[in-house]
Amino acid sequence: MNTTQNSPDHGRYSAHNTRKPVNFYCAAPAARAVELAGDFNHWHPLPMQRSVDGWWSAQVEMCHGHHQYHFLVDGKRMLDPHATGVVRDEHDEQVSLIAVS
Repeated sequence: MNTTQNSPDHGRYSAHNTRKPVNFYCAAPAARAVELAGDFNHWHPLPMQRSVDGWWSAQVEMCHGHHQYHFLVDGKRMLDPHATGVVRDEHDEQVSLIAVS
């Protein structure tokens, strides 16, 4: 008998349900503000923190899978040049893609 399959918690610890910290970085030394928006935060912009060298960063807890996102640099959309790829969202606009494993 496989107790894992018969357990009421089956799937609780699967890769699809675990969350892990993912770091995002954006080089924008002249920017006054940089935000991160994606399907993982319902496209609500999250302020990123600026470092002295002009890089901006944010850490987000994310689950396994592919996620869409973009940066907002002083309010203007910007793709991530270091993303896993680029896809089109439901509004047919290009967004960056990240794969979380």
